[in-house]
Amino acid sequence: MNDVKYIGLDVHQATISATVLDSAGKLVMESILETKAATILQFVHGLRGDLRVTFEEGTCAAWLHDLLKPHVRQVLVCDPRKNALLKVGNKSDRIDARKLAELLRSNLLRSVYHEDHGLGTVKELARSYMTITRDLTRVMVRIKARYRSWAIPCAGQQVYAARHRAAWLEKIAETGVRRRAEFYYQQFDALLLLHQQLRRELLVESRKHQATQLLRQIPSIGPIRAALLLALIQTPHRVRTKRQLWSYSGLALETRNSAEYSMVHGQLRRSKKILAIRGLNKNHNHDLKNIFKGAAIRAAAVTGPFQEFYASLIAKGIKPPMARLTLARKIAAITLLVWKKGVRFDADQLKPQAA
Repeated sequence: MNDVKYIGLDVHQATISATVLDSAGKLVMESILETKAATILQFVHGLRGDLRVTFEEGTCAAWLHDLLKPHVRQVLVCDPRKNALLKVGNKSDRIDARKLAELLRSNLLRSVYHEDHGLGTVKELARSYMTITRDLTRVMVRIKARYRSWAIPCAGQQVYAARHRAAWLEKIAETGVRRRAEFYYQQFDALLLLHQQLRRELLVESRKHQATQLLRQIPSIGPIRAALLLALIQTPHRVRTKRQLWSYSGLALETRNSAEYSMVHGQLRRSKKILAIRGLNKNHNHDLKNIFKGAAIRAAAVTGPFQEFYASLIAKGIKPPMARLTLARKIAAITLLVWKKGVRFDADQLKPQAA
């Protein structure tokens, strides 16, 4: 007798709607739980059989995944962007939990990666570093916007320097605007100190892992990019091929095709229609894409094997944007190769058959 139980959880800040189905899809029970560890574990321990749980990626997903994993057979955190069935028909917490359990039973859910590889500290430091970097960039843009709004040219980095700040502020005649710029400068100084502290802590923590040394061998992958790659990917073994890494990084091409086969003289023939390319895939990790794009831009400007590879693409008549995309894909493929196999970087890996 199959004793599998499929549990769908619709998670919210205060409560969780839970639905339990058996292997035949029959409703076993429904319940409303408080979003607390003790209540959730009490509910799970009250069930018997082979328990499989699913819920959507969200604010509490990482906490709930780590809480339930030791107590059930399977925990699947699913991608809400792929759950089109939840958007059809009536909607409520109970209905959503029932649909999640049905999708889990039918094996129709796309999972979101949640595993622990001893990189918790690196992950949190990396997330904090990227968040503060975005905040710092936003404040820098706002400072320059104050000067440009008064037709004051402010190209370069001198406008941010503390020793030149008074001279720049004197150029703003309006008192309110000048005061607003001063507040932005105070915010800039605070974020800059925090950014420098996070950078130091991230580098110190990342050096504790051997993967960082492997990634640092690759030209244009510096200490910060290596630390961020470690935090974002965690392990190369979660990616089977380079094309999966390209898709995850937003470097894969999306294609469209239809009516691939036709009947010719009573025989099935494949159509010779050219695949319609719709650009790069939009569902991806934006931070990872920025890392590989930044590495490609850096590699194309600095003397080395990657610059030679980039120059050869330009010589073939490939436009610079497409050449940089090809270089970014090559860097991603070599990163996966070096990290997964634990080998040293070799310029021969730039050959098409090697990468």
